[in-house]
Amino acid sequence: MSINERHKRIWAVVKSIPTGFVLTYGEVARFAGYPRGARMIGSALGTAPDECNLPWHRIINSQGKISFPAGSDKALLQKKRLEEEGIVFLAGAVNLQQYAWQGNLDSELWQM
Repeated sequence: MSINERHKRIWAVVKSIPTGFVLTYGEVARFAGYPRGARMIGSALGTAPDECNLPWHRIINSQGKISFPAGSDKALLQKKRLEEEGIVFLAGAVNLQQYAWQGNLDSELWQM
C-alpha cells in the first residue's frame, strides 16, 4: 500500500471523530489498521490537502495532552478549538475516559 493510500485511511479515521471527542495518535493508527504506527499520524495530517477539512485538532497524545510545544501558535489554536467543542483541560490535559471517542469506527469507515 502506498504512503498516499495509508494517509487516506488515516484521514478517513480523523474525519470520523465527532465534535466534542478526541482520539490519541495511537488510537487513530490502530483504527486505520496500523497498530504500531502512531508516529505516522502527524505526517499524514501534515500532508492532507486543505480541502479535506480534517478536524486535526481532535488528535492528542496518549497522556491527553497537546503535542505541539506549549504556548506555540498551533498549541494555542488546538486548545481553543477543543474548548470551543466543549472539551475541558485540567492541569493541561484532557480526561481521556471522558472525551475519548468510543464509537464504532468500523461502521463509520464502511459508509464512506
